[in-house]
Amino acid sequence: MSAPALPRRAPEAATPAVSAERVSGPALRTFFRIANSWDLAIDETRALLGEPPRSTFFEWKRNGEAKLSRDTLERISYVLGIYKALQILLPDPKAADAWIRKPNAAPIFAGESALNRMLSGNVADLYVVRQYLDAQRGG
Repeated sequence: MSAPALPRRAPEAATPAVSAERVSGPALRTFFRIANSWDLAIDETRALLGEPPRSTFFEWKRNGEAKLSRDTLERISYVLGIYKALQILLPDPKAADAWIRKPNAAPIFAGESALNRMLSGNVADLYVVRQYLDAQRGG
């Protein structure tokens, strides 16, 4: 006699979806700390975030809370990855923070700084800088 069949359960996701609302505040606060470390001007900071309206930007900065769009969270994620990679590659925090402004001979930068590439307005340029740094650290 065979054992009774067990009821089938719906497959569970390997990891729960992270809600934008839950991560937006911590992401923003961390992003603004990095922007401060990099000594970014307001216009540079807004560009990295995807040019939110000035009033929205200052509200985010003042409150450190918001429900960010997927695009803004993606941009912040790349900035966090760039920051982390620099901290690994250049253990001196001042050198790591200064790197983004220095001219770079790597072909993807064409003699310009990484920050110039990052400020182009395209999220793909943040991705390219992140990938470049990950490759430099062997990741």
